[in-house]
Amino acid sequence: MNSTPALLNRILLAVLGLILLGVGLLLVLLATVPPVGSWWHSWSSGAWGGINQVFDSTRFPGRPESWLWIVVALTLLALMGLMVAWIAQQGKGRSNLLAAEYDPGEIPGDVRIGGGVAEQALRHALEGRPDLAGATVTTYDVKGSPALKVRLLPRQGVAPHLLAAEVSGLVDALESVVGKEIPVLIHVGAGARTRFSRAERVR
Repeated sequence: MNSTPALLNRILLAVLGLILLGVGLLLVLLATVPPVGSWWHSWSSGAWGGINQVFDSTRFPGRPESWLWIVVALTLLALMGLMVAWIAQQGKGRSNLLAAEYDPGEIPGDVRIGGGVAEQALRHALEGRPDLAGATVTTYDVKGSPALKVRLLPRQGVAPHLLAAEVSGLVDALESVVGKEIPVLIHVGAGARTRFSRAERVR
């Protein structure tokens, strides 16, 4: 329900995993296969010599420094900026607003209900239940409209669909108090304390 770039995260993790796998495989081969070690020494010497030649050929006139160091520094700064932007995208979509309406009464103004109201009310209604190992409630902003995500961890032996139906009743009661219909995603998950297959219900 949030705007975290899940596909991009998976691609980055896959690329990072392949790089680490390749490095690990190379280290194993260098330690166990002598011909690979000889190849590595000859290849690394030639590559290092080529790099030194490139830097020597790009020196500033009359100075020993190469302008390629400026390119390297700018590239590193760009990578740092991309990393900061990527980190900032993680977990986006959370909202602190559940409902907002304009009241044209005697004192006109906006009436706002925070997402914490629904989160605390549902958590309070769900806590202490013997059929639940855990429950979390989070408010999200989905295309400009508030929505709730209720994640439930039922204990072994509890029917997930019956539990979801009971939570739907709690949400109906909340909507009658708030005076507005709220989209809800009910996620029945599985963990170390539960042995159910994953199920989701949207209402």
